[in-house]
This record gives sequence, structure tokens and C-alpha cells, in this order.
Amino acid sequence: MTTPFRHTEPLPPKSATGRVAEVYEQITRDFGIAGPPTFVVLSSAPELLAPAWALMRESLIAGPGSRTGKEVAAFGVSAANKCPFCVDAHTVLLHATGDHALAERLARGREPEDAGHARVLDWGRRTRVPGAAGEPYPFPREEAPGYLGTALAFHFINRIVSALLTETLFPADAQRLRPVRSLAGRSLSRAVRRPAVAGASLALLDDPGPGPEWAGGTAVGPAYAALRSAALAGAGLLDADEQDLVRRAVGAWDGAHPPLAADVFPDRRERPGARLALLTALAPYRITDEDVAAWRRPEHTDHCLVHLVAYGAFAAVDRIETALSAPTARQTP
Repeated sequence: MTTPFRHTEPLPPKSATGRVAEVYEQITRDFGIAGPPTFVVLSSAPELLAPAWALMRESLIAGPGSRTGKEVAAFGVSAANKCPFCVDAHTVLLHATGDHALAERLARGREPEDAGHARVLDWGRRTRVPGAAGEPYPFPREEAPGYLGTALAFHFINRIVSALLTETLFPADAQRLRPVRSLAGRSLSRAVRRPAVAGASLALLDDPGPGPEWAGGTAVGPAYAALRSAALAGAGLLDADEQDLVRRAVGAWDGAHPPLAADVFPDRRERPGARLALLTALAPYRITDEDVAAWRRPEHTDHCLVHLVAYGAFAAVDRIETALSAPTARQTP
């Protein structure tokens, strides 16, 4: 049976128990989709699944700022990261908000007619380049936790999706058809337009910290802190030299999409773990079956692979977050 999953075999959502089942229940209620593969793929590591969901929920769904605006930002992030699965998903979700014309303009590669949406889209695209999308932001200061949290959530999710899922949102690429996009969006409209109570996902987390200053004391902060802690724990799958290699390469990264032959990616025969982590950080869509097989030994479970990929993904998020939240100009009121 064909599945959207690459390199792992997560259990069906109906088999979930404990915290994973609790996360799925909240996703179904607040996101409107039962068992979306973007989160099911993390289910072998509940300590990653819960904060990944929490960061998206508390920023995109329940955070400050309009849902349409944050979907536009997420579309821009996903386009910049070359994640067609997520680009298509945000097009459908824009239909769910009721902004059908905007959704179709973006689906056709056109800019939004609304100048505010155009600025947010451009900002979302530029967040991939460290230092290119700092203040002043194209949204009010009080909405920064929602927009920054959304952008950073999808810099993480895009990399997980590109590394561990296929590129196709619907079977036979049905999302390429406007009626399918519109119908799928309408089926989600009730959940998307229903107000969500901020902070509801924090009960799913293990003792999260307050989070970064840009989160402004909102629930976005603890969700971000929890995901950062869980994802960076994957560094333990690499030795000290490999961790240093990853830190230096990501620290020098300028937001470009490096070719597979770039020197930044070590040979899979020599340092397969560092190669997987760096591919995930910089070009996850370039990960091959051979890359995974070169690293994966009998002791490496799906839990291990998900953690290694999450470590690479968050190494890039950390680099982007540091530059994104650094004050470079006075924020306009």
C-alpha cells in the first residue's frame, strides 16, 4: 500500500495511545484534519510531536494576527524552502479562510493584489536568508509572536516534510485542480474559522521554559522552547566532531540552496550522520534512500532517524531565529 511516508513506518493514528493520542485529538479538533502526515511522521518520538504541534497551534492557529496573513507568511516560507507539499497545503488552507481569490493567485504563482499581503509574502520568503527579514516587520508589533512563531514553525515543518514525506499532498496530484483545492479548503473552513483558546497545547509539554523574548509572554514562547530542547537533543546521535561540523556549516550558511555536490555535505561513506543532518538543515529535498541507508544501522530505529532529522531541521531554525529576532531597525508602531 502506498503511503506518504519515506524512510519511516509510523503507526496508524487509530493505534495511538497516551500523549500521542492526546495530540491527535487536539489536532483533529483545532486543525480540522485527522492524522495529518506532517505530524504522524513525528509520532515515533512523542517528545518531538507534542511541541511541534504546540508551536504551530499557538502561533498559526491561536496566536495574534489574522489567520489569512499568517497563512500567507507560511506560504512564503514554504516556497522559499522548496517544499511543494506545504505550499499546496497552505493554498488549501487559504481557501478554508474564505480568501479564495488570494489562494488562487498564489497557486498560479502571482503576487497578492492586497499590498499588505504582498509585503507579508515577501517577508515570509526572505526569512530563509539569515538577517534578511528582521525589523521593521510587515505586521503590527503586537502580532510578532504569531507571525514569527508561524515562520519558525514552518521552517521546521518544511524540513521534516521534505526529508520524510513524499511531495504529493493528494493522490494523483489532485491538488493541482482548482475545484479540488477549493473543495478541500471548504471542508476545513469550520475548524479554521473557529476561535482557538491560546495555550491549550501547553498541557501536552514536559516542563517547557518561558521561551525567547520575541514571543512576548505568549504561549508561543514555551512551545518554541520545548521544540528547541527536544529537537537539539538529537545531536547526541553524532559524535563531537560531527556536531562541530554541523554547527560550523549551518553557522556559515547564507540561506542559499546548495547543490548536492557542495563541499558542505560530507561523504556518506565517511560521516553519514552529519551528512543527513546537514542535508536536512540546508536542502532536505536532496536526501536519498542511499543517504539514509548509509547511516542507519540495526540499532537506529524510526525514533532515532526522526530525532536526527529534527536536529538538522532545528539547527537551521536556530540560525534563522537568531537573525530574524535581532533588532536591526526601529519597529514602526
